[in-house]
Order: sequence, then C-alpha cells, then structure tokens
Amino acid sequence: MSLKQRNTTGNKFIDEVNGTKRSGETKELYAQTGETWGRDRDISIWNLILSSSILFGTPFVVLYFWISCTHYECSLYEPIRYIIDHDHATSAVKEALFDKLPQYSLYGFKIYFTWLVFQALLYAVLPGKIGYGQQTPAGHILPYKVNGLLAWTITHILFLAGAFYFGWWDASIIHDQWGPLLVAANIYGYYLTFFVFLKAYVFPTHPEDRKFSGHMLYDLMMGIELNPRIGKLWDFKLFHNGRPGIIAWTLINLSFAAAQYNKIGYVTNSMVLLNILHATYVLDFFYNEDWYLRTIDIAHDHFGYYLAWGDTVWLPYMYTLQSHYLVRNPVDLPIPYFILVATIGFTGYYIFRAVNNQKDIVRRKKGECKIWGKPATYIPTKYVTSDGKVHESILITSGFWGWSRHFNYVGDLLISLAMCLTCGFQHLLPYFYIVYMFILLVHRIYRDDKRCRGKYGKYWEEYCRVVPYKLFP
Repeated sequence: MSLKQRNTTGNKFIDEVNGTKRSGETKELYAQTGETWGRDRDISIWNLILSSSILFGTPFVVLYFWISCTHYECSLYEPIRYIIDHDHATSAVKEALFDKLPQYSLYGFKIYFTWLVFQALLYAVLPGKIGYGQQTPAGHILPYKVNGLLAWTITHILFLAGAFYFGWWDASIIHDQWGPLLVAANIYGYYLTFFVFLKAYVFPTHPEDRKFSGHMLYDLMMGIELNPRIGKLWDFKLFHNGRPGIIAWTLINLSFAAAQYNKIGYVTNSMVLLNILHATYVLDFFYNEDWYLRTIDIAHDHFGYYLAWGDTVWLPYMYTLQSHYLVRNPVDLPIPYFILVATIGFTGYYIFRAVNNQKDIVRRKKGECKIWGKPATYIPTKYVTSDGKVHESILITSGFWGWSRHFNYVGDLLISLAMCLTCGFQHLLPYFYIVYMFILLVHRIYRDDKRCRGKYGKYWEEYCRVVPYKLFP
C-alpha cells in the first residue's frame, strides 16, 4: 500500500470515529468545533513550501551559525565578506564554509550517545509523581512520569563532580567537542524523525489521534502521531524536549563558562548573568514540569521533524548562542547595565510564572477563586472529542488573561531579550534568539487561535470579543 493510500485510509478511519455518536447537543457542537480541532489535514501549497523550507533549510542555518562562531568570532557577515572579496566564488565558498564544517569524531559520538542513553535511563527508572496532560482530540487524558527536576539535579552533580572532584573530564568538554557533538546530534535527530514517521504507520500508540495530510513532506515535518510512546509512560515528546534538550542548556552554559575561564583566566559578569537567567528558566521548567504537560508542545503539536530534530539539534544549539558568543567575545558589563538586564530578565520571569499560575489556579478550582483580590471571571465552554463525548472547560478573562490572550508570551520575550542583552551590542548573532522567539510566539498565537476556534467555536468568538488583544494589550 502506498503512503498516499495509507493517508486516505487513515483519514477515513478518523472520519468514521468522528462520525459516531452524534446527536442533539453533540451535533450542534460538531457543527462549530470538532472537525477542525487539532493539526490541519487540509494543507495549502504555502504550508508545503514553508514545511519544505524548514525541513531542508534549518540544518544549514545551524551549520552557518556554528561556522560563524567557531571560525569567525561569531560574526555572521565575515564568511560572506570572505566570499565577496575573492575572485573565484566556488573556491571561496569552499574555503569559507565547506572546509570549516564540523567533523565527525568517535569520541564526540561516544559522548553524545552515552549522554542520550543516560538521560533515557534516568527518565525510565527515577521515581516521580504521575501528571496528566490535556484531553486529546480523541478523548485521551494521558499519564506522564514527572521526574525532570531529580534528573536535572543528578546530571549536574555528576557533571560537576566528574570535572572538579574526580577529574574524569574537563568542565569545558562540551565546548571542546561542540563540533563533533553537532554531527552526532544531527545523525540522531534525522534517525528519530524517520523512526517516528514510520512508527505512525506501523505501530502507532493512539491511532485515532493521528493526523494525515496526504503529503509526505508535511507529515514528516509536522508529525503524524500526537503522543508516540513506548509502553504506558515513556513519552517521546516529554523526553526529547526536556532531557537531551532542556537539561543540556545549563550544562552547555556551564561548559562554555569554563571555556571562557580557560581562555581569559576568569568568568565575566555577563557570562555569570547569562548562566543565572538560563538556570532560572530551566529550573522553573522542571519544578513546574507537571504544568508543562498542558502547554502547546505536549498538548497540541504532533511529533515529527519539527520537534524530533528541533529538540535534538535546534534547541540546544540555537537557544544557547549567547554562551558561545561570550567565549569568543568576552563582555564585562557595567554594574548599572548589569542591574538593568537582570531586572528585565526577572521581570519577564515573574510575568511568565504569574500568568501561568493564574490559569492553573482558575482551571483547577473551576473558577471558584479570586484573582487580584476579585472573584475570577471566565467564559464557560463545551467542546466535543472524536469519540462523541461532550466536555466542559473555561476560558479565563481575569487578571493577566483579561489583558491579552497570550500575556505569558510577554514574559517569555522579556526573558529572551535579557539573555541577548548580556552580550552587549557589537554583533548581531546573539540577538538571533529574541528575533526567532518573537516570530515563533506570534506564529503560535496564530496556530492557537485557529485551534481554539475549531475546538470552542462560538465560545471562542465570545472570548475574543471580551479579550480583543492577542499579545500586547
């Protein structure tokens, strides 16, 4: 059976599930909701062009940034200038870029896959409470083992003890092997992408929650399965985003701080501040890991290249560019500027955490609580899952959620900006992160609006009238 035939069969199966048990109130809700809840199945030519561009273009973006940092002091323009200034373009491109690509090494390969297996074992065997995600379009509420904070703690104790007490490795080992690690991460990222693509056809975890577009490239990019798993609790999305992805952030920053010390004999206050800001964000993530189960990454995104390669390569390499920059371009911040950047960062963190806490409290208490000293206000809603069952939820209009529909993203943007500001203003490269985050979050707002219109229908329209602002009030 061809992929196209399988896609048609998969869609027919899902449509049959969607068509069951429709009567009375359920019919009315389906008229405005159920058919468009979740990832798109009807894909435009622009979706295909964008997906193909990301699928084939993002590895070259990562490689270019790596080359810029490793060989050109983090200047994005220098490789281009080198090519422009030479008469023979072909040889110039080879000298400026291809000759400087990261190289495979068996040692780097061993480090990466030892790290990956170690994190997988910690995820599987460490104790942790059981958290629950949001209801899926097919009606599942899935359990997750929440043990990320313990895994983060054990990992960092072992890394620091191995470097400074036992002398098993230099603390700058990640910096020193950054190129070979990039090669290994790409190998695994592509393997994972194709594995979960085939898994969705051959042995899916929840077949009724799959989405087939009928276009192989789009399905490869955006994923077919919503929650691919091994067994009951080993979840691909939670593991790859949190463990080889986000646990790595603080290790990367520590290693690059050690490399800066090896280079100049001390660690700059900008590197210290960057480590503090990143650690705050990472520790908050793991302390509130149960909350993360109900965010867009886990609750709505399907698992394809976007998350598989993205969590494996893009997230650790592109989200930590500032630490790479500060090794090559050490910056000592004036104390007033240091205080300003720290204030921006922790203000962003406060907003980010406070907004999400308000949402959790109101939903957990079903609106029977106070926000900012006043009774919470909300819009009660109903929606239907593809098993034909009607469910109730609420859309919050109190506190920060009355200011804008995504005010938590304002906090995210402020934290991101502060991380970039630690690097001063000599180069553009450190500011890639805030530009990228702004584009990413605006796109998420668009996706969330489309999904919520499909899920809540008339209730979402009412919510948008009450809270008209999407991001900035």
